[in-house]
Amino acid sequence: MPKEKTDLLQGTLDLLILKALQLGPMHGFGVSVLIRQMSNEVLQVEQGSLYPALYRLEEQGWIASEWGISDNNRKAKFYRLTPTGRKQLVEERATWERLSTAINLVLRTT
Repeated sequence: MPKEKTDLLQGTLDLLILKALQLGPMHGFGVSVLIRQMSNEVLQVEQGSLYPALYRLEEQGWIASEWGISDNNRKAKFYRLTPTGRKQLVEERATWERLSTAINLVLRTT
């Protein structure tokens, strides 16, 4: 049972990261800030979850990275969606919509 819960959380985090990077390249901290802002401060992605997810997405070829300089003149790794990542975002979003619709149906059942 715990593995299923972890997979769901990982899949959700992947979707959120891909969606954030759809808006353009950014460093990891920028991704976490954007997710928090887009969720009206409800979702907060901790570094301990974010960076392993970024590395995993890069290994899968869904994102790519390169070193650059952040707004505060610090060296930072910037991530961007790859063409494969754009396709994966469409698939992940469709899966999420099916899953959330099914969960809502169950919750509405009396």
